[in-house]
Amino acid sequence: QVQLVESGGGLVQAGGSLRLSCAASGRTFSNYAMAWFRQAPGKEREFVAAISVSAGHTSYADSVKGRFTIARDNAKKTVYLQMNSLKPEDTAIYTCAARSSKFYGTSWYASDYRGQGTQVTVSS
Repeated sequence: QVQLVESGGGLVQAGGSLRLSCAASGRTFSNYAMAWFRQAPGKEREFVAAISVSAGHTSYADSVKGRFTIARDNAKKTVYLQMNSLKPEDTAIYTCAARSSKFYGTSWYASDYRGQGTQVTVSS
């Protein structure tokens, strides 16, 4: 089992920054590719970013490319999402997910474990 706990969400003005963290416990974190997803009210959940087990490969949704950065620290069993130049449309619940695979892909349903999410609200 892997437990994932997100933190770092909050209220920020447009143009501001936040860094989300997802701390893992349980099985070997370094065996899991990780990803962030988000879901805004009334909208479907969408892929945000993913990182491979070795952190050698990252991928991003077009809507966040150039503004968000995903990173991981296998020693700390934590994955991060640095979010810069935030926009009101980034408002959502952000959830991290783990997949027992070298690469994550982009599907929510490919995850083996998921966190509970953290709220990010960007005011205009």
